[in-house]
Amino acid sequence: MKTNSKVLALKYRPTVFEDLIGQKIISDTIVNSIKDNKVPNAYLFTGIRGVGKTTTARLVAKALNCLHGIENLCKEKLCNNCESISNSNHIDVLEMDAASKTGVDDVRDLIEFSRYGPATAKYKIFIIDEVHMLSKQAFNALLKTLEEPPQYDNGGGLKFIFATTEVKKIPITVLSRCQRFDLSRVKSVELFNYVKKIKDKENGNITDEALKLIVKISEGSVRDALSLLDRAILSTEKNNELDLSGAQKIFGYFDKSQLIDLFKNIFEGNEEKVLNSYRLIYDQGIEPKIFLNDFLEILYYFKNVNSLKIEGTNFSLNDEQFQSIKSLVEKLDNETLILFWQFTINTMGELDIVANQNLSIEMFLIRLIHLKAISNTESIETSHKENNSPKKNFSEFPIKKNDSLNTNNTIDQIKNIAQEKKNKNKNEQGDKFQIKSFEQLIETCILKKEIKLKYELETNVNLVSFENKRIEISFNESLDKEFIKILSMKLYEWTKERWIITLSKEVGKMSQKDTIKYNKKKILDDAKKSQTYKKILETFSDAQLIDVESED
Repeated sequence: MKTNSKVLALKYRPTVFEDLIGQKIISDTIVNSIKDNKVPNAYLFTGIRGVGKTTTARLVAKALNCLHGIENLCKEKLCNNCESISNSNHIDVLEMDAASKTGVDDVRDLIEFSRYGPATAKYKIFIIDEVHMLSKQAFNALLKTLEEPPQYDNGGGLKFIFATTEVKKIPITVLSRCQRFDLSRVKSVELFNYVKKIKDKENGNITDEALKLIVKISEGSVRDALSLLDRAILSTEKNNELDLSGAQKIFGYFDKSQLIDLFKNIFEGNEEKVLNSYRLIYDQGIEPKIFLNDFLEILYYFKNVNSLKIEGTNFSLNDEQFQSIKSLVEKLDNETLILFWQFTINTMGELDIVANQNLSIEMFLIRLIHLKAISNTESIETSHKENNSPKKNFSEFPIKKNDSLNTNNTIDQIKNIAQEKKNKNKNEQGDKFQIKSFEQLIETCILKKEIKLKYELETNVNLVSFENKRIEISFNESLDKEFIKILSMKLYEWTKERWIITLSKEVGKMSQKDTIKYNKKKILDDAKKSQTYKKILETFSDAQLIDVESED
């Protein structure tokens, strides 16, 4: 390995295939193809940043041009070709950055240069990094040379090696002429062992927990991991050990225990503690979007903690945090967690249109506290006169009034748990629940907290007809395969009667969501035809009508 660079990502850059971690299958395939003399005209390496695309390209160039041959590739003492390729100054191995040379003229220069045979090596090799940045005309200019590259008198030829992070932007005509290799993210355990080995070589005083945080942040990228390790070593004094807490401050990450405590306060409905916990996290310099991403991650663990193992969580949680989540999740239901997930995703979209993102997050947390209770709308008309104080535990999810943080009273419109049980018992005694329209069916899904069923009815179902105990529908490809079975079961559970649900070849009415979109677009189009809008355009020619709101 190179030892003449101060930057770890370059200092420990692999110089032989054996040093390349996480890509053994790809390495073996390339070496075997060279040994069998079945080398493609063009290689294409794709994957996320820092997994070894450009490094692998150089290793291929060395393997093709090493003076000792593929069977005895240089490892310690490099031959002239291998050394020049490692230093990026070999006359026959040209590296080009497509981000800065995107035009057809640049590619024409390459093609013109390819007419002349290699000076000292067997193969002339063009390595083009970020190849997706080339223009359409530049790609077209390459096609003929890619398919039939020139052959030289020394028995070698011209080889292209492409590297990209966005393979979808490359024309299919180019892809079909390349041998493609998808470099995967390096597994957490493998990357941890590698980073730890580099840390020991650099005499870094860093705990394993801090190294695990580095692995987590790097997301499978070796270069990112080494850059973070470099930063951690430089931030540590010789006699002091960098622990997890110190690493979190350096990298702008906060202790997941704080987030788990915040979740606990949300589940208990403690608004004051929730806001104080978030403000403490925000004061540590955590950006709102990073906070929401970590929020989603912990929410994922709440939902799936019973099917996960500690070693399978990508070093995100320690034993104590894992057990804390496991104890909390016993008192939660899946519907609440799924609602939280959807609500958080929606809030991430709101951040782009809100000036003060911090205030938006605080309102998001307050809404989460009220979310479960607000969704509980059973018999809301009769609940205005009720104002009982429920017990404080997870299952009842108390909601506090806005006028005081110290009161345990529920919102007037929300029924307490005792009322819910009373209504439930009443229904079980034989009272029939009637559903007379498609709209009432959707309202019943809200009432019964069947959020997924409501989503399918609103989004993926086109109503053909709705009669007494008979529903005829058409649907799109996104409809859940179990939809009809689930709907039939729920209708019988709610009405105590059998319903017939049939699929029709007729198109049916537009779904509710499509109807809303259509009506909104129609109102917007009508507004654009109005005289008022035309007058505005006369004064402000670049004005755009984005939305129309009613004054009602």
